[in-house]
Formats: sequence, C-alpha cells, structure tokens
Amino acid sequence: MGSGLLSKAARGLVNLNARRVVDQALAAVWPPRCVLCGDHAGGDNLCDGCRDDLPWVTTGCRRCAEPLPRTVAECGGCLRATPPFDAAWASVIYGGAAASLVHRFKFSGDLAAGRALADALAARVRDADRPQLLVPVPLHWTRQWRRGFNQAELLAEDVCRAIDGPPVHPLLERRRRTPAQSALSAGRRRVNVRGAFACRPIPPGLSHVALVDDVMTTGATLAECTRALKRAGVARVDLWVAARA
Repeated sequence: MGSGLLSKAARGLVNLNARRVVDQALAAVWPPRCVLCGDHAGGDNLCDGCRDDLPWVTTGCRRCAEPLPRTVAECGGCLRATPPFDAAWASVIYGGAAASLVHRFKFSGDLAAGRALADALAARVRDADRPQLLVPVPLHWTRQWRRGFNQAELLAEDVCRAIDGPPVHPLLERRRRTPAQSALSAGRRRVNVRGAFACRPIPPGLSHVALVDDVMTTGATLAECTRALKRAGVARVDLWVAARA
C-alpha cells in the first residue's frame, strides 16, 4: 500500500471515529434534529413528516423485494430466473429523500443518516424470520481504507442493536477489487462481480444468515455473495437491504 493511500485511509478512520464521538456528545445534550429537514426528530433522526414522506416498501415480491402493487411470493422476474437467495426485505424505495440518506451516509460519512436507514430497516425486518447471523456485504480492502468504513457493516451493527441481535459476523471477504456497479449495465454487473467473493469457514451449526447492504438494484452483488455462502454450506440466505431500486 502506498504512503498516500495509507495516510488517506488513516484520516478517513480518524474522521469517522471523531464524528461518532461528536455525534454521541451532541445527542446527549441537544434533542435530535431531523436529518432531512432539521426539525425536531425522534430517536431515528427523522421527524414525523419526513418519516411519513419516505417511499416505504409496503407490498412487493417476497423473494427479491421488488416493490409491486400487491405482495406476491415471486414476481415475474423471479419466476423466469430464480435468484439464489431465499427471501428479501427492503425498507424504502431508492430515490428522492431515501437516495439522499444513502448518499450522505455512504459518501459523506453522515452517521445520523445511516442510523435513520438502519432504524427503517430494523422496523421492516421485525416480523422476518430471525437468522442466526447478519453478514454485511464486504468492500474490497482498498475501497474500505479509502472510505474509512463499510456502510453495510455499520448498517448491520445498528440493526443488530435496534432489534437485539442476531450478531454481526464478517463471514464474507472480497477477493478482488471491481469497478463500481452503479456505472454498469445489468449484464455487466453480473460479470463484474462473478467470483469476487469468498466465504470464511462457517461456524458449526450455521444454516441461516441475512446479508445486509445499503442498496439493492439488480441484485447481482447480493446474488454472488449468496452463492459464496451457499457453496460454503449455508442453507438459507435472506437479504436485508435499506433501499430497493
């Protein structure tokens, strides 16, 4: 690793930890403010109005979380090509205020925005079958060093606290660095992440996990992570994502 990359990564980690300390100190002294409009907020960092205005996923495909006018076991896409994961839960539709929360959390290290997303996801999955572990989608180590954190890992930790478990475990690792999925077509996304993930040795008796990520678009990354987990012997893999595009 070059000295420039190391120093940038170190600054990112220090800045993130400093933001955590300041954020916790401010929350102890002043009432929380809505991360979207600045008004008085609840414990999820959103006011009632902004929370109500979010594009919540209320009905859709149980298999891939595609938002639909009604809830179905499998949508047309899942019937045509069955995904490797077994179920999916998403809290909001990606776009507008929801996209703003994701971008501020992911690219600006806005932890309050991240907690708002995590609390929304926690509320969505309270009725889901409880997995044994939460597995965050990993970043390649170079990208995580540059960013200073893995947004999926922070989401998983906040969801774990909100619903009192299951524990978070870094079961997956990213073998190689890949171009950002957001710049690629659906077909290119599948090729881009093929073979990019590996599963560490699974704990004895582990059969059911939930993959956690911030956004699901085509599902190519989450599908490839699922294949790695199932090759290692995990029987059931659910998806818990903050936003569904």
